Amino acid sequence: MPSFDIVSEVDMHELNNSIDQANREVGIRFDFKGVDAKFELTEQEAITVSAEADFQVRQMLDILRSKLTKRGVDTKSLVEEEIQIVGQKAIMNVKAQQGINSDLARKIVKMIKETKKKIQTAIQGEKLRVSGKKRDDLQSIIDLVKSSKLDIPLQFVNFRD
Repeated sequence: MPSFDIVSEVDMHELNNSIDQANREVGIRFDFKGVDAKFELTEQEAITVSAEADFQVRQMLDILRSKLTKRGVDTKSLVEEEIQIVGQKAIMNVKAQQGINSDLARKIVKMIKETKKKIQTAIQGEKLRVSGKKRDDLQSIIDLVKSSKLDIPLQFVNFRD
């Protein structure tokens, strides 16, 4: 029976490369000369953006977004927290969202069931398995999910006949 998975994943290698490129650009930009500003990737797949002022952190986020876009990482997967002032530093944590949460998964399942096609959908942890008898039905489901405006980037993987 043909099937595929709907997932939301961030390529961590590309994310790491984007952070390295953004750090290099911050190091050579004139408006960051003499400023202690940097990006750091933590073990929890979070990016720590630190600078001397909050407007610099916002500028650094724009730099990071441009580097991520150039490397093919969707910026909708970033969840930004509030800027915190700690001593003489402004720090912001940005988390790379991995997986589909259960509320969004249920919304996608409901959307697929409303099509009245003979498609089975199963929530498997942080991904969805969609299966059906006809490939054309599965491809129409992919088009349906792509055209719906969801808050996170989705990928369609493991398409099997």
